[in-house]
Amino acid sequence: MAAATRSVDLNSDLGEGYGPYAIGDDAAMLSLVTSANIACGGHASDPETMYRTLCLARERGVVVGAHPGYPDRENFGRRDLPYTPAEITRFTAAQIGALTAMAKLAGTEVRYVKPHGALNNRACDDVEISDAIMAAVEAIDRKLAVLAISGTELEVAARRRGLPVFSEVFADRGYTPTGRLVRRGTPGDLIHDEAAAASRLLGFLDSGRMPTVGGSPVALAVHSICIHGDNPGAVRIARALRNALEASGIAIRPFLA
Repeated sequence: MAAATRSVDLNSDLGEGYGPYAIGDDAAMLSLVTSANIACGGHASDPETMYRTLCLARERGVVVGAHPGYPDRENFGRRDLPYTPAEITRFTAAQIGALTAMAKLAGTEVRYVKPHGALNNRACDDVEISDAIMAAVEAIDRKLAVLAISGTELEVAARRRGLPVFSEVFADRGYTPTGRLVRRGTPGDLIHDEAAAASRLLGFLDSGRMPTVGGSPVALAVHSICIHGDNPGAVRIARALRNALEASGIAIRPFLA
């Protein structure tokens, strides 16, 4: 994102509870973000959780996206699993389809797709996996946009198929010098301090180069900034980031009109 760009989207991964269990403060986050990546039954969520989250998003005027991941609630979709590309296409399509159906009941619509967790990380560098996810998106609706981590094979796969594609960066995750996210559980993986997160993002938006752990800043494109909804400090970080962006004259707007 060049310094001349004066608007950006804020997104968050939401609806990640299950049954009576809530993860994160979805209501508070939906008052701060402009796009919501809603879990659709793979790594988290169920029909009631989807429906409640979709209704909240509709009430707040927040754009909705599907957030499919490995069907692995035990590990919150953050463990890489040996699914074949064909299996990934099928479970991704099933999850997008489930959220699309619930969105109709909730009086809203699914506008984009953003993979979750280990599936997203695997798609960053694996052409076959990226193509498998894109095949599911195409099968559901070619008008669906793709929200992809900046500089990854997922971006390339979406463009190759002629799908609308937008790039995201993360407010609360560290980056490696190759432009990938620092692996969870290793030093520098998560940013918990809201002032540090806001300062880093403002510097990035001015320069187009993201600071990295152990290396030089890396050039990335951005249409949307993600704050993980399950981060214990998610609301605090989102509020500080939104305030800092707006104070700098950067408008907060959905990446999809």
